[in-house]
Amino acid sequence: MFGRRKEAPSAQETVDQQAAEAAARQDSVVGKGAPTPTRKAQEAARKRPLVPEDRKASKAAERQAVQDQRLKMRRALDTGDEKFLPLRDKGPQKRFARDYVDARFNLGEYLMFGALLFVLVSLVVPASSDMMIYVLGAFWVMFLAVFVDVFILSRKLRKSLAQKFGEVERGTVWYGSMRSLQFRKLRLPKPQVGRGQYPS
Repeated sequence: MFGRRKEAPSAQETVDQQAAEAAARQDSVVGKGAPTPTRKAQEAARKRPLVPEDRKASKAAERQAVQDQRLKMRRALDTGDEKFLPLRDKGPQKRFARDYVDARFNLGEYLMFGALLFVLVSLVVPASSDMMIYVLGAFWVMFLAVFVDVFILSRKLRKSLAQKFGEVERGTVWYGSMRSLQFRKLRLPKPQVGRGQYPS
């Protein structure tokens, strides 16, 4: 006759019930499209294992990704594609410096050939002969001419960069000067302009 009285719902159960009702009401609202996922579901979707299950496949995929990146960089060095160039070659000022140097005839391009010729001659000609003095003198004259040419290039390049960009980035003039000492066909990134085609 006297049954056991039902226990009053706890505070947590009341909160859970209210949250479920609120979620049900939101689902019925037109325009949202889908219910908001719970935090637990979002965290589970973001979770990744610290150690992959298949390590061999993971290493192979990583090697392939590195190889693809190198291939893209190699192509960028041939085509001048800014997106995949190495960090030292990126930026509009670096591109301007490259084009400026590549459009110009630089004595520094032939410095390495002069040094190689000097070494070969020094192997053939005795060090005590008078001819060796002339060879050495010619080499130093060429070295000084290259130095003067690079000095003139650096001043002109700095002036052109300041006129175009307003402010010259640190290291850009040095970057262009070092490029001028490389033989044109061996430069990387490869020249994208012909002789005399100075950048505007």
